Amino acid sequence: MVSFGSASTNFSLGNPEKLLPQEEMLEVGKKHQELSIAILKESTSNENRIPLTPLAVDLLVNNGHSVYIEGDAGKCANFQDRDYSEAGAQVLFDKEELLKKDIIIKVSSLTEEEIELMPGKQIIFTVLHPHNRTQKYFRSLMQKRITAMAFEYLKDQFGNHQIVRSMSEISGTTSVLIAAEYLSNVHNGKGEMLGGITGVTPTEVVVLGSGTAAEYAIKTAIGLGARVKVFDTDTHRLRQLQQKIGFRLYTSILLPKVVDKALRSADVVIGAFQNINGKHSFIVTEEMVQKMKMNSVIIDIDIDRGGTFETSKLTTHSNPVFIEHGVIHYCVPNIASRVARTASYALSNIITPVILDIGFCGGIKQLIKESVGVRSSVYLFNGILTNNYVGELHDISSKDIDLLLAAF
Repeated sequence: MVSFGSASTNFSLGNPEKLLPQEEMLEVGKKHQELSIAILKESTSNENRIPLTPLAVDLLVNNGHSVYIEGDAGKCANFQDRDYSEAGAQVLFDKEELLKKDIIIKVSSLTEEEIELMPGKQIIFTVLHPHNRTQKYFRSLMQKRITAMAFEYLKDQFGNHQIVRSMSEISGTTSVLIAAEYLSNVHNGKGEMLGGITGVTPTEVVVLGSGTAAEYAIKTAIGLGARVKVFDTDTHRLRQLQQKIGFRLYTSILLPKVVDKALRSADVVIGAFQNINGKHSFIVTEEMVQKMKMNSVIIDIDIDRGGTFETSKLTTHSNPVFIEHGVIHYCVPNIASRVARTASYALSNIITPVILDIGFCGGIKQLIKESVGVRSSVYLFNGILTNNYVGELHDISSKDIDLLLAAF
């Protein structure tokens, strides 16, 4: 009998079973990755929210991650540095040091100076607003080989844009409360209460759009006793809205003559179209605004996407309104930031599980592979543009992220 042997193998021609391929035992469990996470202070005066609350930081730290926060980052949302340090975060005032961490989180987009300080090959998670960015912004991130995720593109397991929906709920509800302020004497309005009481004709509110912001604006206005009229371009969406509200509303397709008539008797008009990419197709003309009642109120929730009214122009939280043709215009692009603490909790509830999942999956690449919702939020992967809409908007070639994942 001929045999071949060594210290690690022993094959015998007399024993054929020894020649069969043997199973290789591989470790298939995911390796938990401990992340360093930096929360940056907002650089725009209109942004008061913070993406992670102290409660979220406590959860991340207890799961093995290191959290660093820029000093006074949560101040505008009434979270103090001590709240974060007690939750386990390290408070730093050195922005350059913060920008070296694995994941950079901020509500508004990074500035050019912040991008310049990043060493590269990191993850950023911020609002994008592609219309407000430049080609140079994306080129800078691409050069640093950044993987970038946008708040507004993140989806849940049902295909809903989670953060957009959450902020729209806040914006819709708050828009009616803002309108109530400017109808009252407090801001030199016409001295009316938004809603109605026994024996007094109720306030008339016109809502343009039928998305989430519109839904919550309608619910709030009805709850206060107002008479509400709703207009949209799609009868199916209007029908869905009727079902959500629970009773029959005054609804109509957006026909210029019908809208014009409704605006003449309206006390409040809210522009609340919902569109993630691009502009909506209906604009209230200046001529229509001219026919509205004196001291009526326009709330343009859509101002950050071009606006619903021809007379709209950007305003700020410090100077929120202007009067055009006798009509009060409120055109602040970030209404949710007006109630920054509530909005911060809403953001944190959505963002924290995503960060935890990055750690559980052993890295962003594996999570992107497993989660369609997270994959939809990625517009840069390892420095390569993966969002076709952004590419067309800024004349940059983009790649399919599914093909890229197969290559990395």
